[in-house]
Amino acid sequence: MAKETKIKEDTVTVPVAQGDLDATSNAEFYNPHGVLGGHLGIGKHADTATIRVLRPLAKSVTILTQDGEYPMTHEYNGVFVVTVPASGTKKQPTIPDYRVRTEWESGAVLIEDDPYRYMPTVGDMDTYLFGEGRHEKLWETLGAHVLRYDDPMGGADGTPGEQVVGTAFSVWAPNAHAVRVVGNFNAWDGRRHAMRELGSSGVWEIFIPGIGAGETYKFQILNANYTWEMKADPMERQHEVPPNTASIVTESTYKWNDDAWMQHRRTTNPHDGPVSIYEVHAGSWRQGLTYRDLAKQLVDYVKQEGFTHVEFMPLAQHPFSGSWGYQVTGYYAVDSRLGSPDDFRYLVDQFHQAGIGVIMDWVPAHFPKDAFALGRFDGTPLYEDPDPLRGEHPEWGTYVFNFGRREVRNFLMANALFWLEDLHVDALRVDAVSSMLYLDYSREPGHWRPNIYGGRENLEAIDFLKEATATAYKNNPGVMVIAEESTAWPGITAPTSAGGIGFGMKWNMGWMHDTLEYLHEEPINRKWHHNEITFSMVYAYSEHYILPISHDEVVYGKGSLYGKMPGDDWQKLAGVRSMFAYQWAHPGKKLSFMGNELAQWGEWDHDASIDWDCLNWQEHRQVQTMVADLNAFYKAHPALWSQDFDPAGFQWLTSDDADHNTLSFLRIGTKGETLAVVVNFSGEAWSDYQVALPTGGKWTEVFTTDDAKYGGSDIHNGTFEAVEGEYHSRPFSAKITVPALGVVFLKPED
Repeated sequence: MAKETKIKEDTVTVPVAQGDLDATSNAEFYNPHGVLGGHLGIGKHADTATIRVLRPLAKSVTILTQDGEYPMTHEYNGVFVVTVPASGTKKQPTIPDYRVRTEWESGAVLIEDDPYRYMPTVGDMDTYLFGEGRHEKLWETLGAHVLRYDDPMGGADGTPGEQVVGTAFSVWAPNAHAVRVVGNFNAWDGRRHAMRELGSSGVWEIFIPGIGAGETYKFQILNANYTWEMKADPMERQHEVPPNTASIVTESTYKWNDDAWMQHRRTTNPHDGPVSIYEVHAGSWRQGLTYRDLAKQLVDYVKQEGFTHVEFMPLAQHPFSGSWGYQVTGYYAVDSRLGSPDDFRYLVDQFHQAGIGVIMDWVPAHFPKDAFALGRFDGTPLYEDPDPLRGEHPEWGTYVFNFGRREVRNFLMANALFWLEDLHVDALRVDAVSSMLYLDYSREPGHWRPNIYGGRENLEAIDFLKEATATAYKNNPGVMVIAEESTAWPGITAPTSAGGIGFGMKWNMGWMHDTLEYLHEEPINRKWHHNEITFSMVYAYSEHYILPISHDEVVYGKGSLYGKMPGDDWQKLAGVRSMFAYQWAHPGKKLSFMGNELAQWGEWDHDASIDWDCLNWQEHRQVQTMVADLNAFYKAHPALWSQDFDPAGFQWLTSDDADHNTLSFLRIGTKGETLAVVVNFSGEAWSDYQVALPTGGKWTEVFTTDDAKYGGSDIHNGTFEAVEGEYHSRPFSAKITVPALGVVFLKPED
C-alpha cells in the first residue's frame, strides 16, 4: 500500500448541515448519499474531494486511494471525514477511486468498498415509467440485482485485477421516512446501509459492493408512523424456506435449452389446438420431490399420460402451505420449499423439451396480511386499497390490491410478464377473477362501497385485467391467459378491442357443476336430470371455455372423482372412464386434477401424495391406460379440438333420449373431419340402439371406454353400414350396441 500522504493545511472540508449530519449518523436521512461518500471541493478547493463514511464504534478509519492513505477524523456520532486530492484534470476534477480501511477496538481490520461512491442504479426513465404504470420489465429494475464493475483499484476489498461485485437494492416505499438494507452482511444493523430516495418517485436505492448471490436481506423501513419495520422485498426473486421470512439475493446462471419450443410458441395459436391439462399441486403429487426431481418424474409421467399441458397450482412464494399457494407474499419468487429459481427454470425447460406446455396459477386478486410482507408496507395501505370497504376480503382474511394505483397495477402487470418471459411459462390461469370484478363479492349489504356510478362493478380492477391480458398477449405471442371466473359476466374472453376483458379462455364452472351433479345421481334417476347434462350446449359458445374437473371438486369432503360415482366398484370405474371420454368429446379444452386419472379412492389431501397405491390394482391401472390412450386419440383427431369455439364444430344427433340416459352428437373439424360420439350414462347396455348419422356408407368404432383393456365389458361394434332413411332429422342411421356407462366414438369411412 502507498505511503501515508499529508494534505495541504489550507484544504477546506465540504460542509454539511448539522441536521443532515445528525439524521445521516442515525441512518434516518432520505438522502444519505448527499452527506456520505465523496464530494468535490468548492471554489479554489475544487481540486479536492471530501469523503465521509459512517463507522459507528470504529477505532480508526483510513481512506485508501491509488495515490496514498488518508486517515479520517471522527466528525460526529460515528461519521468520519477526510479531504483528499481529486482525480481527473484541473478543469474536470473527479472523485478518486477509494477503499475504506476500518480498525475496530477488537483489533480486527477490514478493507471494503463504499456504497456511497456509486451513482444510482435506477434511472430516471425507470422511475418515470413506473410512476406511469408502464414499466413492463420492472423485475429488471427493482429488487436486488448482482452487478459487476471494472475498477482501477480492483475488487470491492481492493484485490488487484478483480471486478467489483455487489448488489443493487431498490424498493418502492413512498411514505417511508428512511429505508435501510439489513442482512447477515451487516449483522442486521442497517445504519451503514441507508438508502437514498430518488426524487419524488418513492423509490429508494443503494448499491452495496461485496454482496453477491446467496445473501439474505430485508428492508428496514422507518414508516409513515415513525416506526421501524423489517419487510421482505416485494420484488424478491428468491426467498428463504418458510417459516423463515428473509429475501435472498439471486443471480440466474441457467442456460435455456428450449429455443425450438419458444420459437414454436411465438408462431402458434394454442387456442386453436389440442389442449388437455393435467392440474398438479407440486408439493403433493409425490411428497418430498424438488423441482429437479419433478423435472424427471413428473415430466415423464405427463408425457406418458399424453397431456398437452401441465398446470401448477401457484408456485409463487407463500408462507402457509395450507393455502395451496393461493395466498402469495413473493410474487416474483418461486416457492423455495421445492428449490431455487434456476431449479424451477430447469423444470420448465424439461417440460418444453418433452413437448409439454406449462401453465401457472396466478393470484392478483388478494394477498395475506403477514407482517413481513406487502401489507401496510410503508406504514400505509400501499399495495392494498385504502378504503376499508374495498381493501379486504372478509371471506379469506386477506388484503385486496389497490387496482386504481398505477404503481400497484404495474407491479402486478409486470409480474404476469415475468412468469411468461423470464421463467418461460406458457400460460397464466388467473385465480378468483369474480372477486376482482364485483365490489360486493362475498360481502354483506352495507359492507361494500359502490363505484362512482353507483354500481357493483370494480372499475379499476376491470381496467387492470384488460391491461394485463392485452399486454401479455401483445408481448408474448403464443401464450394463453385463462380466467377462473364463476359468474356469467359477459365478454370475459372477448378481446379488449371489442369491449371484453381480453382473456383467451375461461373455466366453465357451470359445466363442471352440472356434470358432477348429474353423475352423482344413481343411473336409474338420471333421466329426471337429463337437462343438467345437456344444458351446457345452450351457452357453450358464449365464451372460449376450458372444461375443468379441478382440485376444488375433489377436496374438503367432496370426495374423489371415483368416490362421486354411484354403484359398485365396476360401475364407479366405468363412471370415471365415461366421465373422461364425455369431457374429452365435449366442445372446449380439457383439464383434470392429478389422481383423477388413477380413479383414486380418496379425495385430495395436500399433506399426502396422491393414491399411487391404487396402481397395485389392475382396474385402476386400466383407467390410467385409458386416459393415456384417450389423450393420444384426442390429439390425433382435429374434429375434437379445431373448432372448440365455433358452433360449426358441434351438432346434436340426439339430445332428448332421457329414458336411455344417452346422448349422441357430432364433432366436426375445420377440414370437415367428423366423429360421432355416443354416450350412455345408464347402468344398462343398449342393444340395437339406433343412432342418427349424417352420411351413409361405412362407419367404424374407433374408440370405446368399454374395451377389456380398460376394464370394460368388451362390447365392440367394429365396422358397420349406415342405412338410408330419415331418423331424428338425419338422412341415415345405424343400430349399434352401446355399453353400460360407456362412450363410443364412431368415424365415417373417408
